[in-house]
Amino acid sequence: MRCHNVRSAVLCPGSRNAPIVHAITQTDINCFPVTDERSAGFFALGIAEAEHRPVVVCVTSGTALLNLAPAVAEAYYRHLPLVIVSADRPAEWIGQLDGQTLPQNGALGTFAAKSVSLPDAGDGNKVWHCSRLINEAFTASQRGCPVHINVPLSEPLFDFSPADIPEVRAIRLFRPEGYARNAALHIAKRIAEALRPMIVVGQMADSRATADAIERISRLLVVIKEPLSPGLGAIPFDEVVHAIGNGTDYRPDFILYAGDTIVSKRMRRFLRNTPDAETWAITSDGEIHDTLMNQTAIFDMPPDDVLVCLADCLYGESGSTDVVSQLQGNGEKAEARALFFDTWSSALAKANSCKAGFEPPYSQMMAVKLFEQMAEELDYDFHTHYANSSAVRLGNIFSNHYIHVNRGVNGIEGSLSTAAGFSAAVEEMTFCVTGDLSFFYDSNALWNRNLKGNLRILLLNNCGGGIFHTLPGLEATPARDIYVAASHRASAHGICDTHDMGYISARNAEELQQRMATFLFSGTHRPLVFEVFTSPDDDKKAMDDYLDGVKKAFEPAAGCKQE
Repeated sequence: MRCHNVRSAVLCPGSRNAPIVHAITQTDINCFPVTDERSAGFFALGIAEAEHRPVVVCVTSGTALLNLAPAVAEAYYRHLPLVIVSADRPAEWIGQLDGQTLPQNGALGTFAAKSVSLPDAGDGNKVWHCSRLINEAFTASQRGCPVHINVPLSEPLFDFSPADIPEVRAIRLFRPEGYARNAALHIAKRIAEALRPMIVVGQMADSRATADAIERISRLLVVIKEPLSPGLGAIPFDEVVHAIGNGTDYRPDFILYAGDTIVSKRMRRFLRNTPDAETWAITSDGEIHDTLMNQTAIFDMPPDDVLVCLADCLYGESGSTDVVSQLQGNGEKAEARALFFDTWSSALAKANSCKAGFEPPYSQMMAVKLFEQMAEELDYDFHTHYANSSAVRLGNIFSNHYIHVNRGVNGIEGSLSTAAGFSAAVEEMTFCVTGDLSFFYDSNALWNRNLKGNLRILLLNNCGGGIFHTLPGLEATPARDIYVAASHRASAHGICDTHDMGYISARNAEELQQRMATFLFSGTHRPLVFEVFTSPDDDKKAMDDYLDGVKKAFEPAAGCKQE
């Protein structure tokens, strides 16, 4: 595994996988024991995100493997290389009412880019076959994909007498260089032909080079992105779209879409209703993801590489002086691009002014704004993970730094485990901002001996799925609170006591202000949970007031609403 760049493995308990666990622990790979397989998969995903390497997850036979499915699906859409190693029963016992048996080969379906089941390595050819299959799986993982290696094992299982693990042949994957530069030049020429070009950057791994490239591009072109991608921080484009409605002056005629998903439904709908635009996409997997319903071209290569090269092209640093002269000329196209750029720049500046002037009342919005404001004063390095639903949407408003979030399939499960795994793989402080349903669903993330004092959790508890209070029409059903929003009266205090974790809470603005400082600045060797209790109605009102203020700022002769 070391020859395929693996440095970490998450090991789940069981007897059938004991020989594999033994073999892994006899290497110099970092091993993390995690009991709950559901949490283990996301814990490994967090490590993979932190290390930028494949991470092994080893489980025993039976339903243990199926518990990894949500994490593997998330890894698939996030292009993160999880290597699932499952122990299995001999093939002849599958379906024969023997214990812990089910068809495991291919059980993860299309979410595993490669799935192999090893034969019994009895002779030289079988050893070669096993080696080849394992290499095929690890090579696929190097393309940023989860893979599955199924290992049927016969009894006896617990003979650990062999002292050395044999060396096997490794087959490595190499990527040719230079294609990103050619693609970037092609894209730059297309941008020079457009009247209203727009760059949409979806979720991408954090990178200083990518952040610098995006910042440089944004000086010349309209760039739409969220803190889920590097550089620029929060751009209030969602607020602008809310305020302008169908504004035709803001609609692009050419879109370059780089990376994965964006959170904003408003922007997706806005761009889907732009029939005369065409979209070129840059994706790591080469698949068609026609998110905006107007895709006409696809580039099968790492988006971050292309963006870096595109920035060079736009500034004439890659032999592209002719493109630069077209972009910066005085013709009609250049004037139209300048007008489009100024229109968006002015609107974003207006929305930013409203955001800066809005003081939310006590609510989840206040908690996140305060957290992000005070985090800017920290004198230590940190990483921030947001859970899905309301939490990440608040992060997209107030976060001016990169944020990690499981937006591959947008599930609420696993956010806490992912942050926990990330924190175990780094020394810096790791914050996790999460709603209550996501926290309680994944509370087994705290049943984990690998946690350190660098994990801190801001728990936004409004006693249910607060986002369901914002969906128009849902208030008409009496089933909303109990059956849809899953209202509850739970608190994290008891969970924290169970797992020997620090706990503080707030129920009003004064407590929030005081205890946020404790949450951010106090030293502790244990993970710390800060539970902020709010009302879903107050949370909804704060968001409504904020958006109403932005919308009024765009009305003729209207001033920006401040509270």
